[in-house]
Amino acid sequence: MTVTRTDIEAAAARIAGHVRRTPVIESGAGSFGLDRSLSLKLELLQHSGSFKARGAFNTLLSQTVPAAGVAAASGGNHGAAVAHAARALGHAADIFVPETSSPTKIARIRASGAHLHVGGARYADAAEACARHRAATGAMDIHAYDAPATIAGQGTVALEWQEQVPDLDTVLIAVGGGGLVSGCAVWLHEAVKVIAVEPEGACALHAALSSGRPVDVPVESLAADSLGAKRCGDLVYELAAPRVAQSLVVSDEAIRDAQTRLWADVRIAAEPGGAAALAALTSGVYRPARDERVGVLVCGGNVALETIETR
Repeated sequence: MTVTRTDIEAAAARIAGHVRRTPVIESGAGSFGLDRSLSLKLELLQHSGSFKARGAFNTLLSQTVPAAGVAAASGGNHGAAVAHAARALGHAADIFVPETSSPTKIARIRASGAHLHVGGARYADAAEACARHRAATGAMDIHAYDAPATIAGQGTVALEWQEQVPDLDTVLIAVGGGGLVSGCAVWLHEAVKVIAVEPEGACALHAALSSGRPVDVPVESLAADSLGAKRCGDLVYELAAPRVAQSLVVSDEAIRDAQTRLWADVRIAAEPGGAAALAALTSGVYRPARDERVGVLVCGGNVALETIETR
């Protein structure tokens, strides 16, 4: 079981017309307190507010969906994406989220018309409830990150970005379970350096790369509702380990500061997970070379404006 560039090309063709070709902007030198312009890929403008719509559509369009529809456990963004894709394609959807999911994300799922189940204090509780539902009904599972169709769908972000900005040297991508970064690394790694960025309090891929295998990690972060996987996937690890050039961790304070800078400088309202990749630059955790052409993926925007600190 693997994912190839051919799989990503096929996914891009399959989901065309169902997802947005999200824009790229140049931040301009001096933005965010940096001495360079960045290429910002605005995937937070994707349907349902994050990149996850790509994997959801690719899964639904490449498999036979049973009469019972689809089911997904989520911290919020994956559930919103599955709900959106299911409604667009005429399928029933049951979405399971923990009580810690943000009200913004819960409201987005409800608005999609999916059957929403809120319960449990952790993502693991939602995942267990979802598994029981699938066993009882025969509903199809759409995994948030560790499935070939999901990863190939997320990899279309990189295919699209490279078409839009072919001269990038490096891209920084936030990581939760790792479906996005592994898919992007499959597409980019031979030509572009892919850097994974995680919160210090939720760093499943970083721990796996340090240990030589996926391991459980504690999850306690500002960005936990989108980057809060307890363990990176086995397939994610297999794909990412040889292709991700560097794995970095950033503090919650750095993530919050990056959120503030995105709003102050370019009026982008990103959720914490969506600001994490930029935080590696603004905090100095990653220092590019003088002429390095750097891209930052802003991957999610399901956030209440009043939670963003302004200045």
